[in-house]
Amino acid sequence: MTNEPKTNEPKTNEPTADGTRTPTEPPDRKDAPDGTPAPGGPLALLRGKSELGVCVLLLALGVLVLIDALTMDTDYAQRGPVGPEAVPTVIGIALLVVAALLAVDVLRGGKGEAEGGEDIDLDAPSEWRTVLLLAGVFLASAFLIGEVGFPIAGALLFWGAAYALGSRAFATDPLVAAVLSVITYTVFNNLLGVPLPGGPLMEVL
Repeated sequence: MTNEPKTNEPKTNEPTADGTRTPTEPPDRKDAPDGTPAPGGPLALLRGKSELGVCVLLLALGVLVLIDALTMDTDYAQRGPVGPEAVPTVIGIALLVVAALLAVDVLRGGKGEAEGGEDIDLDAPSEWRTVLLLAGVFLASAFLIGEVGFPIAGALLFWGAAYALGSRAFATDPLVAAVLSVITYTVFNNLLGVPLPGGPLMEVL
């Protein structure tokens, strides 16, 4: 009995019809002598899980809402045992819970399914330009509302959101955004009694 030299070559099946041999199982990169990691690495676990971006967005919104609720000045709006910070606190906590549950479901293999009549390719790449534009418009409006008031900041928010989502009606979009912003300000500030910063525009009017 002779001792055959041991090699690292994978075992093969019986010869096929064309005389070639195929390995019984693919080589495993993790067993490579140089310690080379398997293709993809940890990032391969996130492939096909674009819904995690929604989880991050919900998490960020929940944190922002909670911070705003906990730092709210309630002296001028306190009208009962439940202050104005109660509702945004509940909403912020709910956003955090939904973000956590959605992340767990996605990591376990859950994936949104398109409706029967919905013509959407779920494997298509995300429209990050639209997401970034919407986020930028939202943040800009949040910073400007204290300086220029809600009517102007709200008009920029409505117009910017319409532009980010693809509207290019430059003649009518600013007008519609301004009307919606003024109506929103009037309903909340005058009818519902929720004070909103009017800014220089409302002082002139």
